Amino acid sequence: MKTHWYKLAAADALKQLGSDPAPGLTGAEAQTRLATVGANELVARGGRTSWEIIVEQITGVLTILLFIAALVSAVLGDWIEAIVILVIVVLNAVLGYTQEVKAEQSMEALKRMAVPKVRVRRDGQTQDISARELVPGDVVILETGNIVPADGRVLQSVNLRVEEAALTGESEPVEKDPTLVFETDKALGDRRNMLYSGTIVNYGRGEFVVTETGMGTELGHIATLIQDVVQEQTPLQQRLDKLGKWLAGAALILVVVIFILGLLRGQSDIKELLLTAVSLAVAAVPEALTAVVTIALSLGAQRMLKRQALIRKLPAVETLGSVTVICSDKTGTLTLNRMTVTALDIANHAFELTQAQGETEFELVPTGSIPTPGAQPTLDLLLIAGALDNDAVLSSDEKQPGRYHAVGDPTEGALVVAAAYAGIRKDDLEAAFPRVAEVPFDSVRKRMTTVHRTPQSIAELPASLAPIWERRVNQTVMPPFVAFTKGAIDGMLNICGQVWVEGELHPLDDAWRTRTMAAHDQMAAKGMRVLGVGLRILDRPPDETTDKALEHDLILVGMFGMIDPPRPEVRAAVLECRSAGIRPVMITGDHPLTARHIAQQVSISDNDRFLTGQELDRLSVEELAEATRDVSVFARVSPEHKLKLIDAFQRQGNIVSMTGDGVNDAPALKKADIGVAMGITGTDVAKGAADMVLLDDNFATIVAAVAEGRVIYDNIRRFIKYLLTCNASEIAVMLIGPILGMPLPLLPLQILWMNLVTDGLPALALGVEPPEKDVMRRPPYTASESIFGRGMVQFIIGIGAIMSVLAIGAAWGLWHAGDPRWQTVLFTTLVLSQLAVAVATRSEEHPIWSIGPFTNRGMVLAVILTVALQLAVIYLPVANRIFRTQPLLPIELALSFGLALLTLLIVEIWKAVAHRRHRAR
Repeated sequence: MKTHWYKLAAADALKQLGSDPAPGLTGAEAQTRLATVGANELVARGGRTSWEIIVEQITGVLTILLFIAALVSAVLGDWIEAIVILVIVVLNAVLGYTQEVKAEQSMEALKRMAVPKVRVRRDGQTQDISARELVPGDVVILETGNIVPADGRVLQSVNLRVEEAALTGESEPVEKDPTLVFETDKALGDRRNMLYSGTIVNYGRGEFVVTETGMGTELGHIATLIQDVVQEQTPLQQRLDKLGKWLAGAALILVVVIFILGLLRGQSDIKELLLTAVSLAVAAVPEALTAVVTIALSLGAQRMLKRQALIRKLPAVETLGSVTVICSDKTGTLTLNRMTVTALDIANHAFELTQAQGETEFELVPTGSIPTPGAQPTLDLLLIAGALDNDAVLSSDEKQPGRYHAVGDPTEGALVVAAAYAGIRKDDLEAAFPRVAEVPFDSVRKRMTTVHRTPQSIAELPASLAPIWERRVNQTVMPPFVAFTKGAIDGMLNICGQVWVEGELHPLDDAWRTRTMAAHDQMAAKGMRVLGVGLRILDRPPDETTDKALEHDLILVGMFGMIDPPRPEVRAAVLECRSAGIRPVMITGDHPLTARHIAQQVSISDNDRFLTGQELDRLSVEELAEATRDVSVFARVSPEHKLKLIDAFQRQGNIVSMTGDGVNDAPALKKADIGVAMGITGTDVAKGAADMVLLDDNFATIVAAVAEGRVIYDNIRRFIKYLLTCNASEIAVMLIGPILGMPLPLLPLQILWMNLVTDGLPALALGVEPPEKDVMRRPPYTASESIFGRGMVQFIIGIGAIMSVLAIGAAWGLWHAGDPRWQTVLFTTLVLSQLAVAVATRSEEHPIWSIGPFTNRGMVLAVILTVALQLAVIYLPVANRIFRTQPLLPIELALSFGLALLTLLIVEIWKAVAHRRHRAR
């Protein structure tokens, strides 16, 4: 049974582990435990071998059909086509192998998170040892900047704050308290008496006793989840697999039918009959399909790379086009992963700060009563106090002048940056107001105080501060010293006796206290962290920096409200997703109120509903499925919860995308139909488990990827629709001709030639067709939809039959009149009609003149080149001998071109009728 260490007092945890914080473990005991529990490292289970991956690449149904097609082509003497098919197979296998090998590397990324050396107490001495040698019971000493090497119970904390975003999604560092003991179950992010492997000490120092190592840690648990996730086929892979099986059966039936019909007609040349039947069967198998799919996906991946999205697995591009639900982490994905001051509150007035990225000033938007001119001095004083009572260091962005960031605690950094954008730089403040004393922050008082010497006249102020102090703060005579205190507002109210109201002092009575707490509660309800700020004027420097000497009889100045704000581009991206029929969902380890507020800001949620991880644990599978239909915000969730949620969405028939950046997101990224990791803030583990990496961490890039995926799937459908329609026309000709008493309408090499030219350039051109204008204004297609859905089968049969009737009709009269050019007319009519179908199928709904006949230059070139090749087959003597063709008379050639144009018109009419029926539904 697993021990819940956060429910034990530190002394009880030490006792259960058989450890003592003073001497630590003995070296002998540590070696014994190491032999029992194993090294403190992550262990990868055996993955697929290179040979297994290669076998997977060459045993698909379509690939096997291509091998058969190559063999038949070689038997027929067409070595060029055989070689081309084999090159396609090898290229596809190499690309697939490369992608699969990369996908197996996420465990290596997990291993790299281990720290090489840690400081422990053993045999009564402090020692530096390898992190691999840690065992349960070891007492580890931590300082700022250390990576926590194992899971453990906190024993000592001196302002110890730990960045746990990689595990929990919580953007704010967690302050650790060894005195806490929890009686009820707590989510990972709420266990403030525990430390977890892979997290980073952001501030302070402390000690902890190791409770779990290696695969027993929370990080190891995530590693197990990653390895347990079974990778499912993408919708495209499933559809192509079904298509391959269908084509294999159809080709076999075709060989039998054509051969039997030939025998029934008394065909004497059995060899030619067999070659004709097999050639037609080969023509029915679109050997260019794999090439077109690979090229379409590769070109899509290249376009996405230009837009800062790295595709690790080619099918991921198409899968995004089918996505119906995007499950997004919050921290670093929807938000900036940077604490930012977004609200200021002073007596009688509240403000929101709307500062765009890259701007050098905040825009203050009053949210309460209209501010009077006297409010500005208090605002400036609040910003000055926040910047001075602060250990963070302001830094300018060299690449982007006018932009600032801070080094240090994220909360303190937010205060420093807010003051800088208001024109109050910390370096100027510190030069004018040097710190002479301080009372550091601690978890008991929950506040920090600094004492500063003030300039004796405005003339001593830096030029940047003099106007602020003179015109706004309006202090011509300054006290010798001032103490600033910031901290939790409930504690601040206990040590404040007055409130600063527009430059005047008022007693902090019950009315002011009520008003202050109401403002605090309003900001807290929006998920903000709230800090109160006060000051005390001193006539002389303090004799000793003690709480009692400085932290009483303060003047309350105001409050800061801070939050990790949403990225500016996210709301527009979310709205575009919703207009495209895609449902965005937030799944985060952060606080529920924060998650709900951010979700409402970016339009993920229109209501106040949310579910926490603890609530999810109490739901049955059926209840969870029902909850996921209505709730779009899930907070305080663990990696297991994310897997359950993705599974619940997938059970409803959804294609699910998961975005994230932390180690805690990795199992969900792998479980989802497509995992999308952040490239800048994302961990190596997340990137290794993902199908796509956003190099700019821009959520809007996902929307572009969705559009790209839809375009690629549409193009693959166009290609299949076109190619099978052409094949259907050839098959129909071979069936109808003998029924009418004609000889075999097409010879084996003529069939293979049509197969080569129509499967070639026109098909490839369809694979790169530009997007239609409404591609993101329609819902995604369901995963259960057949690739032949939406009337494709009717189109293939109907247009294929019409093409064959037109070609047979043109040839029958000539054959009946004894014209030897009848077969060449039929052959040419089919080739030109197939080109007409290629042009018309560039759009499933819109007519060719509305999308522009020249918007796909590849198609224009393909048509010109194919026509030129067909004319060469008709008029070159050497080609006449090879393909047994006859030079056509101008009137006969015109007849073939006219029937091709008629085919184009018929297809456009078919599309218009189908579109009208679709709109009427």
